[in-house]
Amino acid sequence: PAMTAAARHVAERGPRRVSPFLVPSFLANLASGQVSIRHGLRGPLGAPVTACAASLQAIGDAVRILRNGEADVMVAGGAEACLDPVSLAGFSAARAMSTKFNDDPANASRPFDQARDGFVMGEGAGILVLETEAHAKARGARILAEVSGYGTSADAYHVTSSSPDGEGGLRAMKLALAMAGLTPDDIGYVNAHSTSTPVGDAAEIAALTTLFEGRGKDLGVSSSKSMFGHLLGAAGAVEAIACVKALETGLLPPSRNLDHPDEAIERFELIPGQAIERPVDHILTNGFGFGGVNASAVFSHV
Repeated sequence: PAMTAAARHVAERGPRRVSPFLVPSFLANLASGQVSIRHGLRGPLGAPVTACAASLQAIGDAVRILRNGEADVMVAGGAEACLDPVSLAGFSAARAMSTKFNDDPANASRPFDQARDGFVMGEGAGILVLETEAHAKARGARILAEVSGYGTSADAYHVTSSSPDGEGGLRAMKLALAMAGLTPDDIGYVNAHSTSTPVGDAAEIAALTTLFEGRGKDLGVSSSKSMFGHLLGAAGAVEAIACVKALETGLLPPSRNLDHPDEAIERFELIPGQAIERPVDHILTNGFGFGGVNASAVFSHV
């Protein structure tokens, strides 16, 4: 909104009286910069600009920094304020957004459902405090979960579409499992990236089917985007929090609007409509974005 308002201002009134804070208001790294300034955080500072994988990549980057001994504590996550006529027009032009349910918006976001026709845009934010185990124990912190694995990859396929076989996302998931020292059989629940687009969901289904070959209803799979829409850059962090809460409570979150699941993924426990009580030790979560970027992380019970 800051950029579109400034564009209108310059077009209608010229460049005078544009705020000197215009550029800092929309630079992606200024979100983390403002947090650093306000709280005096002097460690590594950055902001992945990787579309809908951004906040999960921020968490992964923080994990790598901690593992490399560059910091003891990292604040990581993402925020998104995207509801603007220009962004809505852009995604609509790309045919990425749902249109069949304009008169029934509560049913528009339907990941993995046969009637899916696009995503519903949402806004939000999610932040995690990550620290080394030694640092957490030294200060007496209550440790909620461990980020045990992280992996990222590129499709090298298309600017907006995933490879139909989901190969890039599959590699990211395998890398996350390798860092965690786990096998696919160790994962009890997947919080899928699934946004409700026909092409994107199909690619993730293909990747999950390949990775979890032989698994069935013992693997829970759902998409939180069915409940709050697609938060774009903030999606991965908010869904990471859902994973942490699932580990903490033993409740696996459901998918809404899953009336007729895609037959290609029916083999798994899709958790339609209502959460199920099933304690698990390891959860995999995905974040994929335009440009072919893929990120996956494993959260483990402690």
